[in-house]
Amino acid sequence: MDKKQELKLREQKLIDFVSSFCKQKLNDEYEQLCIKMIRKLCRKRNCPFERGNLEIWAASIIYTIGNMNFLFDKSFEPYIHSREIHDFFGTKSSTIGAKSRVIRDLLNLAPYFDKDFSTSRMSVQNPYNKLVEVDGFLLNIESLPEEYQQMVKEARNRGEDIAFTTNK
Repeated sequence: MDKKQELKLREQKLIDFVSSFCKQKLNDEYEQLCIKMIRKLCRKRNCPFERGNLEIWAASIIYTIGNMNFLFDKSFEPYIHSREIHDFFGTKSSTIGAKSRVIRDLLNLAPYFDKDFSTSRMSVQNPYNKLVEVDGFLLNIESLPEEYQQMVKEARNRGEDIAFTTNK
């Protein structure tokens, strides 16, 4: 089996691992975010899954997505304790934390409110949604005239961001 086929096989096993966990403990949205992250990492020139224990990588992906979306905070739904991930995959928290850091570095992920890997609830609750840059300062979008607020909303609906500069 060549390297590409072997990587595809490892990718599918990894997807199976995270899907199994998400179906049992989480929900479809977490499953889709985890699969999206796996596929994005597999497109990297040096895919981190080429080597190492797949259970560790699966646990690390779930942990990374969960951490960004406050999965381990009791005030959020769904909620699980991080120990449930470790117990399910037979991994150690220090190992998962280290691999999670590798994943965040490879994908340049924001610690919270990452636009690519946030749940729909987190995307709606993102406090940065109410901010816009004007002359290098962050202002509440509601402080802008209505027409500028509309411009910001339209740009963000297209997946873009917008900043304003005033004439001095």
